[in-house]
Amino acid sequence: MPAIRYPENPLITPRDVPPSHPDMKIIGAFNAGVARYQGETILVLRVAEQAVADEDTVGVPIYNAERKSVEVHRISRKDPRFDLSDPRAVRHKDTLEPVWLTSMSHLRLARSRDGRHFTVEERPFLAPETPYEAFGMEDPRVTEIDGVFYITYTAVSEYGIAVGLAVTRDFREIQRLGLILPPENKDVVLFPERIGGRYYLLHRPAPKSMGDLDIWLASSLDLETWGRHRRLMGRRPGMWDGARVGGGAVPIRTDKGWLVLYHGANEKNEYAMGACLLDLEDPSKFIARSTEPILKPEAPYELNGFFGGVVFSCGAWVEGGIVHLYYGVSDEAMAGADLSLREALDLVTDKMTV
Repeated sequence: MPAIRYPENPLITPRDVPPSHPDMKIIGAFNAGVARYQGETILVLRVAEQAVADEDTVGVPIYNAERKSVEVHRISRKDPRFDLSDPRAVRHKDTLEPVWLTSMSHLRLARSRDGRHFTVEERPFLAPETPYEAFGMEDPRVTEIDGVFYITYTAVSEYGIAVGLAVTRDFREIQRLGLILPPENKDVVLFPERIGGRYYLLHRPAPKSMGDLDIWLASSLDLETWGRHRRLMGRRPGMWDGARVGGGAVPIRTDKGWLVLYHGANEKNEYAMGACLLDLEDPSKFIARSTEPILKPEAPYELNGFFGGVVFSCGAWVEGGIVHLYYGVSDEAMAGADLSLREALDLVTDKMTV
């Protein structure tokens, strides 16, 4: 495994983050988008909050756009209609489809000068404001294009899982640009430059009737209207990414192609990180991918937590041939690792399987 974990891991835990509401508690600070700005490493954290525990009920926080407030609905633990075995969601027993989430996420900034020790800001940077974010905002990615930072995020509501876009120049002021992809979709990450005059992004549709959880590619002339959708890369049954795949960190330009650090999950729902290469001039052309993961759950903080057995990266930055990778662990905390860019490229050898 080429990744060298930081000895300071985990870098950020729920204990480091103050709640945004007095009747909520922080259960996760994870899956952060990453940016470098004015000498700082900035993490755009997904912060998950849960209603204070009740022995008889499960709390379901929902943002009410009309009242502009977060309301907690209570579901009886004895209600025969629901399956409460998954701590992340309330599900129908008949279909096992999620009905509500047991937590609500918003986006919060954490800043560091050395990339290892972070200070988390007191207030949310971006919190639910629309009906499409009523169940929360999740898993941001941050891409700098021409000096502007674009933040893609998952918007969750009763209408489904969609993709939102926001923009900032200074990580002080932020502007929403609205939804750019409708349900069901997530894991959207923008390429850091225009290619042939067009913007590109990776996305992961979630088909309901048929099809797999694969990585797709789309392009745009204006960052708002996206088309030319095509399937890019799928799961590999029986391997570490045999159940699903999705985009991770912002693609990295190298002399061999665009290096994409992506996540995959196996049939046991264990999440790991791998890599693939795309053509520099036409990212719809798949070159190769790694047979083995570059990072998989091995450390105690990766194996145990709110949802153990998960490493999940939404961001990285590169300097001097080293990839500084930041990743969520166990749907609970943040960790970091360094990996050699050249070693990562050397692992991308599987040219047959897409």
